[in-house]
Amino acid sequence: MARLLVKNIRAMVTCDGGDHVYKDVDLLCEDGLIRTIGKADQEPADVTIDGTGMLCYPGLVNAHHHLYQVFSRNLPQVQNMELFDWLTTLYEVWKNLNEDTIRLSSLVGLGELMKNGCTTVFDHHYVFPKDGGDLLAAQWQAAEVLGTRMHFSRGSMDLSKKDGGLPPDSVVQSVDQIMEDSVRLIEQYQDDSFTSMHRIALAPCSPFSVSPDLLRESAKLARSCHVRLHTHLCETKDEENYTLDRFGMRPVAYMESLGWLGPDVWFAHGIHLNSDEIRLLADTGTGVCHCPISNMKLASGIARVPEMLAAGVPVGLGVDGSASNDGSNLLEEMRVCYLLHRLNSSEAAPDGYHVLKMATMGSAALLGRDKEIGSLEEGKCADFFLVDSHRLELTGACYDPSSVLATVGLKGSVDYTVVNGKVTVEKGRLTGADEEKIVYEADRELERYLANL
Repeated sequence: MARLLVKNIRAMVTCDGGDHVYKDVDLLCEDGLIRTIGKADQEPADVTIDGTGMLCYPGLVNAHHHLYQVFSRNLPQVQNMELFDWLTTLYEVWKNLNEDTIRLSSLVGLGELMKNGCTTVFDHHYVFPKDGGDLLAAQWQAAEVLGTRMHFSRGSMDLSKKDGGLPPDSVVQSVDQIMEDSVRLIEQYQDDSFTSMHRIALAPCSPFSVSPDLLRESAKLARSCHVRLHTHLCETKDEENYTLDRFGMRPVAYMESLGWLGPDVWFAHGIHLNSDEIRLLADTGTGVCHCPISNMKLASGIARVPEMLAAGVPVGLGVDGSASNDGSNLLEEMRVCYLLHRLNSSEAAPDGYHVLKMATMGSAALLGRDKEIGSLEEGKCADFFLVDSHRLELTGACYDPSSVLATVGLKGSVDYTVVNGKVTVEKGRLTGADEEKIVYEADRELERYLANL
């Protein structure tokens, strides 16, 4: 029986249904679950953390990422491109992915996320080069080393340039190949247990890189195996024009025609939705992962998040690919989200606390795990992070601990991150891996990976 005790927490922001904030409280975890929120003076523990002056929050949940893109961020060739040109250029880099690239880029990206309070990560991996190796196995190795709660995806593309898509032939596969490998990976990574550290979704890339057959067959397989569905949707006007030209439908109607709406589906971005489509997503329980920094960098637009929230659309937060964000920091995403939507309406925009809830309970709901993670409640998974309120950058800012992470933001790493009751970040440093070694090995792999640029 493994016990972790955090004593004398200054303020615990639970993000629970009652929006409780507890002051001067202890948190006792046992075997990966939260056992007690209260005073635990007489309780023995294997590990004890002094929470004096600390602010405690539920672990952040990143509901959309492309970890492999860590090794193609800040490239000058693409800094002023929008999505389609950006993708076409970068596929020539991404076609060189292998197991080493995936393992090391995952260690870097997951490590950065964890040092900024993220405890659960969904990664949308859809680039599978011929002879690239077992890429999800390499990613799982990185997640295990760091202690991340990981949601994988079997992404896919079956339309190359010759078929009217964007990627080269070397990274697309047939529908039969994709379905066969999807079954294998579901059997390997889908763990439905309450404290599961790994699950998987089926995630064809986007309407302009996959066929209707692939979308249709993915939906059938996902539902027969009880796993979730994910793809990019309504990210740019180019995508909207593509589906109108090819199928005579806007993107949401196209996906609806293929069985891609429902409470087991969430889309990344959802920028170019009209009011009727927002109501349809709300009525069907279809979710949206908002990625504001990526949307800004690629000049894609501003998602109508206040209207989605008002309509009842499930909305979470994600950092998106590191090559369209240039980082893996969900705390930074929260502050940008808070500020971005105030540009249109300060009254309708979510306040700082509700942005935090988007990144916790909102994202957990997109992954189908809001009963397990996303809030601090007795019986839920022990995933949380601690921030010392006495650091210089937060002095005078912690009167309202519920909103401070989005309104003021955090400069530098969190002090502690805990996943499944285990300390994964201590005093701002990863506990499961040597950060200097990761950087050294990643730099060596980058030399190979980017050699032909």
